[in-house]
Parts: sequence; structure tokens; C-alpha cells
Amino acid sequence: MSAVSSHRKPPRVGDNTVFRRALIGIVLVLVAFVIVAPLIIIGVEAFSKGWAVYRDTILHPDTRHAIMLTVLAALIAVPVNTAFGIAAAWAITKFDFWGRRFLLVVIEIPFSVSPIVAGVAYLFVYGLQGLFGPVLDAYGIKILFAVPGIIIASMFVTAPFVARELIPLMQAQGRDLEEASTSLGASGFRTFFSVTLPNVKWALLYGVILCNARVMGEFGAVSVVSGNIRGQTNTLPLHIELLYHDYQAAGAFASASILALIAVLTIIAKVALERQGAGRVRKTAIPAEKTA
Repeated sequence: MSAVSSHRKPPRVGDNTVFRRALIGIVLVLVAFVIVAPLIIIGVEAFSKGWAVYRDTILHPDTRHAIMLTVLAALIAVPVNTAFGIAAAWAITKFDFWGRRFLLVVIEIPFSVSPIVAGVAYLFVYGLQGLFGPVLDAYGIKILFAVPGIIIASMFVTAPFVARELIPLMQAQGRDLEEASTSLGASGFRTFFSVTLPNVKWALLYGVILCNARVMGEFGAVSVVSGNIRGQTNTLPLHIELLYHDYQAAGAFASASILALIAVLTIIAKVALERQGAGRVRKTAIPAEKTA
């Protein structure tokens, strides 16, 4: 009797059928009302006044300019932050140096600082009354209330995404493979492209997707540094706000549907990458188990 009781596993949280079903029901209700319902409303309201209004809103010069400016910010911010993330992850995980932990803390600052606070900080750095404002104005260089300010703000809020995806993975992988490669005579670039990059490519692509999604939807920091000039410095999120304030609800929802579509595509890409990465892990783990 004691032997049977000793092999009996302790109960887990959620083993009770009623509790498990209630927990799943609560999650499904929250998902339906917090995530799914807003997406449905965006689609419904976007076409509430017909296809003609939707088409005219999307093809309006201000909307097209907002879309192009958003894409431009992504085309610059994402590659720069990808290179920064790779360099930061490589430095933190592959080398020992003074200030390593401090660098890790600095990389995570955009996660803890409000984007609006970051935008205001840029005003005191690049504004006319800021630290570099008079010098920039003397040379006719305009950062704030122009495209460069939008790009800089977008780069700030998205700086940690790639690095934070790569650092945990590269720390878990260790340095053995890179050290073996260099000991065999491979150069640093050869080691990176032949050894390091293939082992982190899924995490890298995942970080790039998240970074791009954040750039497309960034509002707080960009709203401060752009000046909200219609048709000039308005990104798509700012353009949606202007349309809503102008009582053009259908137009605002039509523009918002583009961001919603980007969000859905981001989720699909995220799931696809997770499956690809998980499938790769399973394929490498099965032979190891057979040989064991």
C-alpha cells in the first residue's frame, strides 16, 4: 500500500476538470473581447460607407504619403537595428569586457522608457533650444519636425528587439563552435556567416519581424518629434489620429485596416518562424536520441 502511494504523482494545478474548463473559458472570452472584437470592428467600420470611400481614403495623397513615410522609416530603422542587434549580441555573448552588464542594461532602456518621454528627450537634444539645436540650425540641418527625426525616434523604440532575441540564444549556445572555427583558421567573417548565423537565423528573423511591426505602428515618440504636419511628417498612425479628429471615422478605420493587416501578417510570419525553428530542433534532436 505504501509502495502504491509513493508512486502516486502529486496533483497539478488544473487537473480538476471544472477548473481547467473555467480557465480556458476565461482566456477565450478575454481574447474575443480584447483582441478579436477590435479587429472585426476595424474591418466593419472601414467599409461602413462602401468600397468607394475606402478606396478614396487609401488613394488620397495624404494617406499615400503617410504610408510611404512609414515604409521609409521601416526600410531604414529595421536594417540599422538589425545590424546593431547582431553586433550587440555578438559582443555581449562572445567577449568578456568591462561594462558588459552595463551595455545590456542600456540596450533594454527603450523597453522601460515611455516613447513620449523619448520624444521629449530628443526635443532637448536636437531642438532649437536643445543641446545640438543651434549648431544644426547654423548649418541648415533639420532633424526634428522632419523625416530624420521620425527615423531616429523609430530607431530608438525598436533598438532592443533584435538584440533581445539573439542574446539569450547565443548565451545558451556558448562559444565552443566559434572557438573551434577560429582554431581551424577561419576568419571572423567566415566564422560568423558559416557558424554563428546559421544557428541564430530563426531568432534573427523573428526579431526583425517584431522590429518592423513596431516601426509601422509607433505613435508616441514619432508624434512628438514629427510635428504632425499633414502630408509631410505624418506617418500612418499619426494620419489615423488626424482623420479621427476631423470626424472622418470611416477614413480613420480604412487607414487603420492597413496597420491591422500588417499585424495579422506579422502574427502569421511569427507562427511560421516558430514552426520552422521547432521543426529544425526536432530534426536535430531525433538523430541524437537514436545514437544515444
